Amino acid sequence: MRIIRGKYGRRRFDVPNNISARPTTDFARENIFNVLENLIDFDEEPTALDLFAGTGAISFEFLSRGCSSVTAVEKANTQYNFIKKVAQQLNCTNLNVVKGDALRYASTCVAKYDLIFADPPYDLPNFGEIPGVILNSQMLKPGTIFIIEHSKNYDFSSLPHFSEHRVYGSVNFSIFIIKSDV
Repeated sequence: MRIIRGKYGRRRFDVPNNISARPTTDFARENIFNVLENLIDFDEEPTALDLFAGTGAISFEFLSRGCSSVTAVEKANTQYNFIKKVAQQLNCTNLNVVKGDALRYASTCVAKYDLIFADPPYDLPNFGEIPGVILNSQMLKPGTIFIIEHSKNYDFSSLPHFSEHRVYGSVNFSIFIIKSDV
């Protein structure tokens, strides 16, 4: 795993062989963060949530670019332990790693976030319902940016707050921007 840019930029970490996640490719991650940098000012130290955190690459990219705090939610032991290990190596004190189910977290969380990123397993049952769970959660506020990574099989453009769809290779991102009170 490579952190692309920011204070931890160009740092590399060996991902365990037994990891069950499908990490976002470096190419797709670099491009979606280029988009994000045009949507939000990282100098304002936004808060971020990384649901289905996997290797934590998105979380560490958020922290590296200036997020004041990041919460990473991951239920698989191997990935959870890897994220904790990398956080310790980087001496990250503003990363909260939650071991648990991302959808349960999203449906019960009352904290508000500036950025929410979700990268669920593409074969997760009821995948298509995930954006609705997040868009109907209490985690949103005016200005929140929510991004879901998905396969080409999904089109979320009819959902409220949809802003744009980006494709990088086989990776698709749907971006939602909350413009009013939710």
